[in-house]
Amino acid sequence: MSRWSILGRGVSGLCVAKLLVEQGEQVDVIEQPDYPTASWFAGGMLAPYCEAESAPQEVVTLGQHALAWWRQRVPNVQQQGTLVIAPPRDQQELKVFASKTTHHQWVKPVELEADLGSRFDNGLFFAEEGHLNPRQALASLAQQLLEQGVVFHSSQPCGNIIDCRGIEARSDLPPLRAVRGEMLRLRSHELDFSRPIRLLHPRFPCYLVPRGGGEFMLGATMVESDDPRGMSARAAVELLSAAYTIHPALAEAEIIETASGLRPAYPNNLPSFHYQHNRFYLNGMYRHGFLLAPIVAQQLVEQLAKEKSNANLT
Repeated sequence: MSRWSILGRGVSGLCVAKLLVEQGEQVDVIEQPDYPTASWFAGGMLAPYCEAESAPQEVVTLGQHALAWWRQRVPNVQQQGTLVIAPPRDQQELKVFASKTTHHQWVKPVELEADLGSRFDNGLFFAEEGHLNPRQALASLAQQLLEQGVVFHSSQPCGNIIDCRGIEARSDLPPLRAVRGEMLRLRSHELDFSRPIRLLHPRFPCYLVPRGGGEFMLGATMVESDDPRGMSARAAVELLSAAYTIHPALAEAEIIETASGLRPAYPNNLPSFHYQHNRFYLNGMYRHGFLLAPIVAQQLVEQLAKEKSNANLT
């Protein structure tokens, strides 16, 4: 049995910790209680096929493993698909989106989400995709790890170190950059959607994700910036305008949270892991944390197991 210290309790760190524990390893997690991870503000969409519109093929291929991974380990993972819509004036954009993606069918949006009414004539339905509540998923993984003997603390690491600190590790990883994302949480008891709704937007991927109990997550901007401040007025206006386009009733929704976070990204917007400075680094999830962290963490743990058998790593 080897001993591992995981730096960071975001989605990458918890996925690595979970997989190491499943391999019978001894693990502790080093956390920064006062620093919320980018994972905390994620949408939680497990939508690899939609991502093909703008992401590298690796995201689509690797992301197909996410839904099953999460379903095996945390409760309340939904597979209701993803609905992509566009205003009537942007129907050409919907056709372009369709041409760049697969595993979808053309639908009448009202047939899937009755509350949309007749506002949208056509949409794309990605039936194989899913979503989860990121905060519930992170809490579930952390609770499982605690029950399995993992200690969460803020002291110095010991044993072998895996650094999953996201943007906090950028002083050690010069290629890493911050991509600012902003989101809103809304509550409306007038609407009942069962799946994420993506509205094609000229500036950023805009999505409304149901969280149950009339709550929705609305996100998310993508700004090449390391500004850690709260949501900008511009982002709030653009997101709320998009929400109103999806359904006018959202203009009366209660805003229960506004937030921003800094996503860690490498130049190619793909995650990777490597060894340097006497530790392993797993980073660069960009906007695909819940989609890619499970499989990338699995690749890392498999490599560690192979190296352990070859070099007796302890």
